[in-house]
Amino acid sequence: MSKQKTNKSMLKRIKITSTGKILRRHQLSAGHLKRHKSKNALNRAKKSTTYFKGEAGQLRKILGA
Repeated sequence: MSKQKTNKSMLKRIKITSTGKILRRHQLSAGHLKRHKSKNALNRAKKSTTYFKGEAGQLRKILGA
């Protein structure tokens, strides 16, 4: 059986830290129509967060890591 290919689209959207955590960006509602959103909501969208434990396990399978 051949090796599983790395999902390149997911690899571009996440970052794997040196400790092995998988970080993602808050992309929901951050792209456009920003005038009616509060400054606090826009600042939250800039920060990175970690995936939950179950999601991280599935991503590791997709990424082959």
